[in-house]
Amino acid sequence: MNGSYYQTPIFVNDSIRDTNQSGVYNENISMEQSYIENILRNNIGKKVRVHASFSDSVEWRDRVFVGIIEHAGRDNLIIYDVDNDKNYLILMIYLDFVEFDDKITYAK
Repeated sequence: MNGSYYQTPIFVNDSIRDTNQSGVYNENISMEQSYIENILRNNIGKKVRVHASFSDSVEWRDRVFVGIIEHAGRDNLIIYDVDNDKNYLILMIYLDFVEFDDKITYAK
C-alpha cells in the first residue's frame, strides 16, 4: 500500500470533515451535537441516573449512579451525588444509558 491508509470520513451537518493522519479531527467538538459527550456537556448541572454495566465484575455487574452532571469528556463522565457527597468518574465504555429528570438540552 506504499504507506497509504484508509481514512473514514467524518460527517457533520451533511458535510465531510477532514481528519489528520491518526484519524482524529481537529475542529471544535462542540459542533458534533449528536455525540453523547456533547449532549451530556449541554446538560451540565442537571440531575441524572447513569446506567452502567461492568461485564467483567461480579459485584458491579450493573450499576445505577445518581447525581448532577459536573463534566463530560470524550471518554468519561463526572457526576456528583448530593445525597452521599461523592463524585463518580464513569468511563463512557461502561455507559449504557442516561435518564434525565428534566428536559434534555440537545444543542446550544
